[in-house]
Amino acid sequence: MVIKILSRFLCLLFGIFFFVNPVFCQSTQKELHGEGATFPEPFYQTIFEIYSKQYGVNVYYKGTGSGKGIRQLIDKKVNFAGTDVILNEQELIDAKQPVIHIPTCIGAVVITYNITGNPQLNLTSEVIGDIFLGKITTWNDPDILAINPGVRLSNSPITVIHRIDASGTTYIFSEFLSKTHKVWKQKMGTGKELKWLTGQGARGNPGVAGLMRQIPGSIGYVELIYAIGNQMAVASIKNRSGQFVKPTTKSVSMAANVNLTNIMNPSLTNTPVPGGYPISGFTWIAVYREQDYPENTKEKAEELVKLLWWITHEGQRYTESLHYAPLSKEIIHNTEKSIGSILYKGISIHKRK
Repeated sequence: MVIKILSRFLCLLFGIFFFVNPVFCQSTQKELHGEGATFPEPFYQTIFEIYSKQYGVNVYYKGTGSGKGIRQLIDKKVNFAGTDVILNEQELIDAKQPVIHIPTCIGAVVITYNITGNPQLNLTSEVIGDIFLGKITTWNDPDILAINPGVRLSNSPITVIHRIDASGTTYIFSEFLSKTHKVWKQKMGTGKELKWLTGQGARGNPGVAGLMRQIPGSIGYVELIYAIGNQMAVASIKNRSGQFVKPTTKSVSMAANVNLTNIMNPSLTNTPVPGGYPISGFTWIAVYREQDYPENTKEKAEELVKLLWWITHEGQRYTESLHYAPLSKEIIHNTEKSIGSILYKGISIHKRK
C-alpha cells in the first residue's frame, strides 16, 4: 500500500517539475501554487489530488525544502509555503507583513541506516549526536554495542548522510539533539542549515534516502514515509522516559499528547510522554495574513482559505494511511481561529458553514 502511494507521489512529483512551470501572476483563478518542505510532500501530493477532483481547484506543490519555500513566499511567487519550522525573525522582517502558520499534520524524523542484514537497532541521542559529529566512526563502536545486546555489528566505517539544503527536517533533528546531547547545542546548534563536520550531503528527503541506498554503511535522517517507501531500516530511539521507541503513527500521536506551552509554536521533540517518539514535529503551511497584495486576487485568497480549512478538517482522515499523525482537537480549534484571521482588504475571508 505504502509503495503504491509513494509511486503515485513520485509520478505526481515528476509531472509537476517537468510539466508545470507556475508563473504565479499568470495562473488562473482555479489554481493554487505552493512550494517548500519535503517532510509532508507525500501527504500533500495525495490530498491535493483528492481535493482537486472534489472541488475543481488545481493545487500544485513542489518539494524543494522549507527554506526555499519560505523564500518563494517572501518573494510572492507562490500562494503558500510548506515549512516544518515557524518563520524566524529575519524571515518575518523580510516578508514585510504578518504571516499565518497553519499546522497540517505531525510526522516523525527517523534515523535510518544501510548495514548488512539491517538488524533492528536501538540508538540514544548521545550515540546519534556522536555519529553526526564524527566522534563515532565504525558500526561496532562500544557505545553502539552497549545499547544493542546480542546484535553483531562489523567494524565497517559509518558514512553520515545529511541535508545540504535549508531543511525543516534538519531543524527538527537538530532541535532534538540540542535538547538532549551534551555538546550538540554548543557545537552545531538548531537550524534549517548546519555547518556539518562530517559526511555527505543531499537535497530533500528523497535525496537523502536515494544516496543512502547507494552507500553501504551509511546513516541518515528522513521523514518516516521515505524510509518505509524505500524499505529502509529505522532505529528505535530512547525517549525521555528511558524507553526505546520505534517511530509509528501511534508513537508520533503519543508524542503530541502534551500540554503545549507555546500553542503558536509548539515543539514535540524530546517529548515527556511514555511511549512517545522523541523526534516528532508539526509541519505547517505559511500564508500572508492580509491576502490583498498585487500578485494576488480575492478569488485566489478565497480558494486558499477553503483549502486550508479542508486540510485541517476533512483532510486529516488521510494522515495515518501515509504514516503521519493527525492534528489533535486542541490544535484544530486553535487553527480555526488562525484561518479566521486571514483577511482580504481587512475583512475575514472564511465563511463558516
